[in-house]
Amino acid sequence: MTNSGSTSGIPEATVVRLPEYLRALSALSESGWTVCSSDDLAAAAGVNSAKVRKDLSHLGSYGRRGVGYDVEFLRSHISREIGMTQEWSVLIAGIGNLGHALANSAGFQARGFRTVALVDADPQRVGETVAGVVVRDQSELEACIAQHHVAIGVIATPPHVAQDMCDRMVAAGVTSILNFAPVVLTVPEGVDLRRVDLAMELQILAFHAQRRTVVA
Repeated sequence: MTNSGSTSGIPEATVVRLPEYLRALSALSESGWTVCSSDDLAAAAGVNSAKVRKDLSHLGSYGRRGVGYDVEFLRSHISREIGMTQEWSVLIAGIGNLGHALANSAGFQARGFRTVALVDADPQRVGETVAGVVVRDQSELEACIAQHHVAIGVIATPPHVAQDMCDRMVAAGVTSILNFAPVVLTVPEGVDLRRVDLAMELQILAFHAQRRTVVA
């Protein structure tokens, strides 16, 4: 969920799928593929081939009829499009169980996201070292953002403080925020906000599981 459309001229729905294509191309490359068709990429990414061709057409024409796509070239091009050719500094606010898990995620570092700062309101958390980063008091949020030139803020706080944390991040200059708190946040124009609601995703899965049970 995001509060704004794509500013790159690429449809937002396509932007959302580009990381899946990148993951699929990486898997194909690791398996020794040098060329793949739209059908191959669609199967690896879990979408249909028509959608793959339409999405990639927004990036330019990189496939060759009867041959397919050069896996490494397309992988490199998508990486550039979604900013994976540079490192992004990340601050995580809220170092409970979820914050710990996010900070320790090996996938962040592997994909160019470096956790540079952790803040929390709990005095028992402050001073703790998580994934090589010392947790600082949330009162130091603005100082952490300035010191580490934070590009992306992650909110994993309780819901009742999430909006305040979001407002402070925005005021300190952060324009990309990922929200894990189970609450809808508001941000001004020009700030990208994405929400990940794990409970909502489980409820959607429960809905489909129930429907299958009823049909059976």
